[in-house]
Amino acid sequence: MYFKRRMRRSCLVAVVFALSFISRPVGGACDQPGDGGATGVATTGQWRVTKPDEIKWLPAKLLPPGAQMAVLEGDPSKPEFFVMRLKMPDGYRIPAHSHSQPERVTVLAGTLYLGMGDGAKGGAAIPLGVGSYSSMPPQMVHFGWMKGETILQLTSMGPWTVSYVNPNDDPRKVSK
Repeated sequence: MYFKRRMRRSCLVAVVFALSFISRPVGGACDQPGDGGATGVATTGQWRVTKPDEIKWLPAKLLPPGAQMAVLEGDPSKPEFFVMRLKMPDGYRIPAHSHSQPERVTVLAGTLYLGMGDGAKGGAAIPLGVGSYSSMPPQMVHFGWMKGETILQLTSMGPWTVSYVNPNDDPRKVSK
């Protein structure tokens, strides 16, 4: 009995000792004061911390005007894992579109009404409130609109593309 208790105690000490090294940052993104990890530059294996008040919002050029984005990790234009947030005002609409890679979305604020297909049946969208999660396969055509200021966290593999069903919905298209 004494041997078993001593062995358990030794194992516990070893685990606590090992965990103390795992939880420490080892160089990288968080070493720079004021960085806050909101630059989108991360190397696999580095500890990252991004606080909400340190997020740098920029216009989301692949979406209709009014949406903002912040890359938290990775680079959506490269073939790598990335995490970004999208912030959209009340009533904002995203026309029917698809992506070349799987898309995983978590609702952090507001309500996302998400529908499959070209959006012709707008009532077919389902409301996704705070904490809701959606995973969509590549090429799945979907659309959405927001109720209240809505913030989404999107995770995928790059390059992140947006292909609109109606080419006239593409904000990158220059009107003549």
